[in-house]
Amino acid sequence: MYIGVGSNLNEPVNQVQNAIEELAEIPDTMRVLVSTLVHSPPLGECAQPDYINAVVALVTQLAPESLLDILQRIESEHGRTRSGKRWDARTLDLDILVFGARRIATERLTVPHPHLHERSFVLGPLNELAPDLWITGLGAVRVLAQQIDFSELQPLTEYGHRKTIGAN
Repeated sequence: MYIGVGSNLNEPVNQVQNAIEELAEIPDTMRVLVSTLVHSPPLGECAQPDYINAVVALVTQLAPESLLDILQRIESEHGRTRSGKRWDARTLDLDILVFGARRIATERLTVPHPHLHERSFVLGPLNELAPDLWITGLGAVRVLAQQIDFSELQPLTEYGHRKTIGAN
């Protein structure tokens, strides 16, 4: 399973790095891989700072909704407030991108994430970790990545090694 991590407020690099460490501490869960951190422009038309994003691969025994509860608690502990506005600036955003081959559509959770195939800041890091991953209903990450413009992503190489961002 894969989690998208993002922040654009209150020292976003630190927010993302701390959240990545906290993901490793979730009960019945093991952090397996962490992508390169990338710098990306915000979505939407609001004036706000750029984002720092990453993707983390986890193995968990938790049910999807239980994991979501923990992710939202971590967001709150990082000062995340939910204004109800789409694409608002945030201290931390944790999204379940993929949960195995499962499709989930509840009031609280949609998996695979409904927009992951449209977002360079998700597909670039996800392609770095798992280019052959099959996204239910969408196809292979490698193929999805070939359809995305990655020119706005800037890898933060000073925070770790970097593989290819974007299409392989």
